[in-house]
Amino acid sequence: MKASALYFSSQQLFLATPVKSFCGVNGFLPQNHLGNICKFGNTKPNCKIHPIFTVKAASSSSPSLAGSAADYPEELIGKRVKKKQIAGIDQDELLDPRQLADPDSCFCEFKGVHVHYKVCEAEPSMSEEQETSQLHVPTTKLGFPMIFLHGFGASTFSWHRVMKPFAQLTGSKVLAFDRPAFGLTSRVRHSTHSHASGDTMPLNPYSTAFSVLATLYFIDFLKSEKAVLVGHSAGSLTAVEAYFEAPDRVAALILVAPAIVAPRSATKSAKENQSDKDNKVQESNSTSDKRPNLFARIGQVLSNFYRYIANTVMKVLKGMLNVVNSLYTKALVAILRSAVAITLVRMIIDKFGIAAVKNAWYDATQVTDHILHGYTKPLRTKDWDRALVDFTVAMLTDSQAKLKPPLEKRLQNISCPVLIITGDSDRLVPSWNAERLSRAIPGSQLEIMKSCGHLPHEEKPDEFVSIVANFFNKVFSGSGEFCMQT
Repeated sequence: MKASALYFSSQQLFLATPVKSFCGVNGFLPQNHLGNICKFGNTKPNCKIHPIFTVKAASSSSPSLAGSAADYPEELIGKRVKKKQIAGIDQDELLDPRQLADPDSCFCEFKGVHVHYKVCEAEPSMSEEQETSQLHVPTTKLGFPMIFLHGFGASTFSWHRVMKPFAQLTGSKVLAFDRPAFGLTSRVRHSTHSHASGDTMPLNPYSTAFSVLATLYFIDFLKSEKAVLVGHSAGSLTAVEAYFEAPDRVAALILVAPAIVAPRSATKSAKENQSDKDNKVQESNSTSDKRPNLFARIGQVLSNFYRYIANTVMKVLKGMLNVVNSLYTKALVAILRSAVAITLVRMIIDKFGIAAVKNAWYDATQVTDHILHGYTKPLRTKDWDRALVDFTVAMLTDSQAKLKPPLEKRLQNISCPVLIITGDSDRLVPSWNAERLSRAIPGSQLEIMKSCGHLPHEEKPDEFVSIVANFFNKVFSGSGEFCMQT
């Protein structure tokens, strides 16, 4: 049945489709004749029109014909068909992130992206005795700010219980911002963003490199030479990469449940030691026997020839593997950019989103409605699903990461103070990974919080702040690294 535009009201019927479509009359009828066919008042219309048909016709109407659902009779509209909720959040009217801002929300534009951030300062009314009693440690005023970097699926909300205590602790500003694809930071299309910037090699806003530069930008924004970077889970990767990008701008690193694959340092060193021993044995054997031996020379020539053949074959296989991997990545990216991937993302978030938040806690019963609202609120923003897909694509096609040595080989070059905090019952990033990471970073300090999951700063904020305060007093007390205030 053809129905390009159909509108009903209590007084009149506008029809922009042949009357034959529902009344069996050829051509169009004048407006004054329509009342004889379908009378709307307290009585039902003479012609039979199914409510579902009426809703569909209204939804496909031309925008030039105005009308609202409030003007339509209930007999014709029936029940409005709503879109499916995602993790309990209605998807009917998605909003611009700035329309969802909190009273303390701030926005700034960085490389074409409207970044959402929050800043907290120390309250001058609080006395030193109150600070000491709250933290249970001697307080030391530090002259540098702290910048908090949330993990995957989180936002500035993740730090709301510790920002004010840290502002009191440091006597300086503390700042948290939403990385692109999360929180209330704007969701931009990478292609549109690239065209607008005009760069031949534009920076992907969903890449790690973008978050690193945004972190360094906020250090300048706070008018400071250095800052303490606090990264949680995947945010720890951004914190570490920011250090390698500008080590002189980072005063210290605090990695919370870091989602960084730690190298097996002990096993690796053992293999290297064994290899060194084998090389020394071969060298000693070669120097001990100086006599010319024809068969030994022939064997050496054959050995070198076979080694050359083996290396050539390995290079060819490696090249083929790179080609296959490149084709696989391109195919995967093409799939991820399709509508199917967006639908899949919505299904995953809907089915596992809330469960994932509860699973991150040691005691899921402590997860209140307020906490769930803080994590699901970004699902009300426009294009949140597509941004998550773009974020995933950026992780798979991070060309800049391929130009650098693997992170596990660079960890030993970190020279600033490092504190690693993890929960003993972390089900997402096991505590043993944090232990390995602490062995890979020279001089790092490891703290394991008991009866704690993946979110120490949310589950046990007082203990978390106390651990960091002790770290500051241990590392910076009496040193000239920070501007000490009395």
